[in-house]
Parts: sequence; C-alpha cells; structure tokens
Amino acid sequence: QVQLVESGGGLVQPGGSLRLSCTASGSIFSISGMGWYRQATGKQRELVARITSAGNTNYDDSVKGRFTISRDNAKKTVYLQMNSLKPEDTAVYYCNMMVRTIMSGTLESWGQGTQVTVSS
Repeated sequence: QVQLVESGGGLVQPGGSLRLSCTASGSIFSISGMGWYRQATGKQRELVARITSAGNTNYDDSVKGRFTISRDNAKKTVYLQMNSLKPEDTAVYYCNMMVRTIMSGTLESWGQGTQVTVSS
C-alpha cells in the first residue's frame, strides 16, 4: 500500500556531488520521520541521516558537514544532498519513512535502494 521510489544515484569522482530523492506514494495519511541509510558491500546497513516531522536532523559523524537531508511534505519526498563525496561513501543508499497509513497504523517503509559509487 505504500511504496518508496528512489532516484539520483550514480558514479562520481571524489569531491563530487549527488542528490538523492525518495518519493512515497499510496494510502498515506502522514509521514513522521524520514531518513537515509546505506549499506556497503560486506557491511551492515547504517544510518546516514534522519529528519523529523518538525525538521530536526541528525547525521552520522562521517557525513556531518558534507551531507544535507531535507524534506518536502507536500511532495512526500525526502532528499539527500551529498557534497564532497569520498570513496568510503560508496554504498547502496536506502530511504526510509515512518508512514501513517489511511485508516490504519504506522509502518516503516523502505526504498528499493540506489547505488552511489565514488571512484577516481
């Protein structure tokens, strides 16, 4: 009933930038928290950034000052602006949203993942 579709990944050189987008659709009443996670090959999925419904943000230390998370509630979209990319940022990035469905409760939804590769 709820789907998250991601876009914006790709191959960039170190120091480059990418902007990821994730848009939700379905029987949605409201969305509270939104976030981005990433999973590198052979590693566990980790939190990159989150943003609350009030606009409060938190970031993993490794991306502070380089990444910016934002949201557009009208578009049901969360963004991740990634600047000064490093090879260690290479991973599959997944968006995440806590969704209040119409006539139902809250569920955690995930995007399909988008590959970000940072390489010379």
